[in-house]
Amino acid sequence: MDDKTMLFPIGNDKESNLRRVLFGVYQALAEKGYNPISQIVGYLLSGDPTYITNYKNARTDMAKIDRDELLQTLIKFYLSN
Repeated sequence: MDDKTMLFPIGNDKESNLRRVLFGVYQALAEKGYNPISQIVGYLLSGDPTYITNYKNARTDMAKIDRDELLQTLIKFYLSN
């Protein structure tokens, strides 16, 4: 057994999951003919799940994500790039 301390990148897993869900929701909205950006923004601002389609379980996936956490991640990404 190794007595060395190991670090595990937990933050990256959360961000990967957020990215995966957001891309999936984006694709589902686009495939259904919606404006994905407008629909996602509407959802983030209002919290109303009807902005997100049920197609491909997009609404269920989006509901599993904390809106505040998603907004924080998006703002951090935007400001760092």
